[in-house]
Amino acid sequence: MARRYDHLRKKAVELRTQHNMTLEEIMEHLALPKTTIYYWIKDLPIPRTEKQTEAQKRLSENKRVRYARLREAAYQEGIEQAPELLQDPTFRDFVVLYMAEGYKRDRNAASIVNSDPHIIRLAHYWIQKLTAKQPVYSLQYHVDHDTEELKTFWGKQLSIEPSSIKLIRKSNSGKLAGRNFRAVNGLLTILVLDTYFRARLQAWMDIVKSQW
Repeated sequence: MARRYDHLRKKAVELRTQHNMTLEEIMEHLALPKTTIYYWIKDLPIPRTEKQTEAQKRLSENKRVRYARLREAAYQEGIEQAPELLQDPTFRDFVVLYMAEGYKRDRNAASIVNSDPHIIRLAHYWIQKLTAKQPVYSLQYHVDHDTEELKTFWGKQLSIEPSSIKLIRKSNSGKLAGRNFRAVNGLLTILVLDTYFRARLQAWMDIVKSQW
């Protein structure tokens, strides 16, 4: 019995490495349980042939082009939306605020951080209005802060559940002895992962900047 399974194990390895078969294909070919074959070949990825590699490159390039076109379409949508949105002065305030304070290095995310409740409320209002994605909230705090009090404070400011705010201790929190951490309310970050909202936001920033 052991010799039989040894032969089958070698056959499974051969089918994997020389014939590029998948786990399911080997299972059907040898008529053995999937788990048995899995343990025999789990460390043997299917070798990529030159043809497969080129096919994967084409697929990757096609995806890149498709997503680039979607971002361009979102940017164009932002341009078309701008005249109506800019009739609201607070929208222009939000765009200028993001130009100054927002995170702009990631084309797939929009994020802004501040300690001023007025600024955060304005940003939160427009982010919620302009994207269907759920924002993620995090709060940077100092060791001397009452974190539950801070979460309650920001929860009321934004009308969100305090429990939805993730706490992040300030990296040099223990080195501020004798000094004051000026952000008495901590630093709240609002993050939304929305590539196409970020593309529209870029269009709005470009338009506002062109008007100066």
